Amino acid sequence: MTFHPQPQAGEPKPWAFPEPRRGTLGNGLTLLTSHRPGQQVIAVEVLLDAPLDAEPAGLDGVGTIMARALSEGTDQHTAEEFAAELERCGATLDAHADHPGVRVSLEVPARRLDRALELLAEALRVPAFPEDEVKRLVANRLDEIPHELANPARRAAMALSKELFPAELRCSRPRQGTEETVKAIDRQAVRAFYDAHVRPSTATAVVVGDLTGIDLPALLDATLGRWTGGAGTPRPRPAITSDDSARVVIVDRPGSVQTQLLIGRTGPDRQDPVWAAQVLGTYCLGGTLTSRLDRVLREEKGYTYGVRAFAQVLLSSADGTGAALLAISGSVATEVTGPALGDTWQVIRTLAAGGLMDDERDIAVQNLVGVAPLRYETAAAVAGTLADQVEQQLPDDYQAGLYARLAATGTVEATAAVVNAFPLDRMVVVLVGDAAQIAEPVRELGIGPVTVVS
Repeated sequence: MTFHPQPQAGEPKPWAFPEPRRGTLGNGLTLLTSHRPGQQVIAVEVLLDAPLDAEPAGLDGVGTIMARALSEGTDQHTAEEFAAELERCGATLDAHADHPGVRVSLEVPARRLDRALELLAEALRVPAFPEDEVKRLVANRLDEIPHELANPARRAAMALSKELFPAELRCSRPRQGTEETVKAIDRQAVRAFYDAHVRPSTATAVVVGDLTGIDLPALLDATLGRWTGGAGTPRPRPAITSDDSARVVIVDRPGSVQTQLLIGRTGPDRQDPVWAAQVLGTYCLGGTLTSRLDRVLREEKGYTYGVRAFAQVLLSSADGTGAALLAISGSVATEVTGPALGDTWQVIRTLAAGGLMDDERDIAVQNLVGVAPLRYETAAAVAGTLADQVEQQLPDDYQAGLYARLAATGTVEATAAVVNAFPLDRMVVVLVGDAAQIAEPVRELGIGPVTVVS
């Protein structure tokens, strides 16, 4: 029997995250492009300077409804016709609102890019916001809210935001609005928000994929270049302030067999030089199945299926007023809530006392840096990261430089960063579970005052 020769690994090739080419269309739209040979599905991200803090008082969620309504009919196509046109060219179009603004995402085969860009430009230029469609989107959003409140992880995130941030900051409230504010949204509110904030002069478009044989400048001029609007300047970003004094908030869910844990505070965002060391140290603490938290809480004690530590940028600003959420999240059985929380504190104390080991740091670097080429195999992944950089006001070469900094970060530096990121006297603990069973064991830990809310 003759076997085919076993494939052998080739020589490794140097890799770096691609730096885009910058340009500007005649209407003021900022443009970032990246030619990725072989990527026949092209990704387009359009960032609109319509941040959540620009939503009018009492209308939290209008940004979300506007984003969802962009593809629900234009002055040229009904909602059904627009969806059919997208389907004919094999494209997907999504939009969502977040603290930095609204992001519209398009993916389409390269050979259909011209038609897909026409539809994208149409949605941005002349959305109709039909009254019946806006009412439907509002009703859908109202239907989502009870499900979110019933989801322990979402409920914990809402409670933590409310605890950390002052009420006047938009990030203290649910991104997509509450039942009260969403009920107040109508077609006029959506149109007013669009008219006030959506214009090409403050927007950015990112195009990534195999652009071979595509006259992209001409194509963009004929599509997104036809989008017009008044001149504008980017909206100033609010300074993020927070109260992360140690305390525990229990969101009572009587009869719950599990407790959802979310432990967090605010800390440096990606503008801060410590970010790379913080990412590395946080990964060692709780970024994977072999991290310290998982080794103790999952493998040794059997409290949980997994616990994760992470850093999530909330609103970044080049002037240093942005912030990231530094958090530990997981769920445990109700009866071991106290012990699990106590062991979490002990893991952090042990880390602060003894530091990380070199092999932990090496594994983290390999997992974060070594697999980066796989993470960015698709055009959508590259476009998403480039859009993140724009939203967070970072230079175009930031991601490539981050990987170099991660690889150069030492064990001592990573230890110091993660210890500073998770000081035990500056952590807000949110527990979603049965207060009657978990409140007293948590109080006995003495990690901070305990408050029970419904």
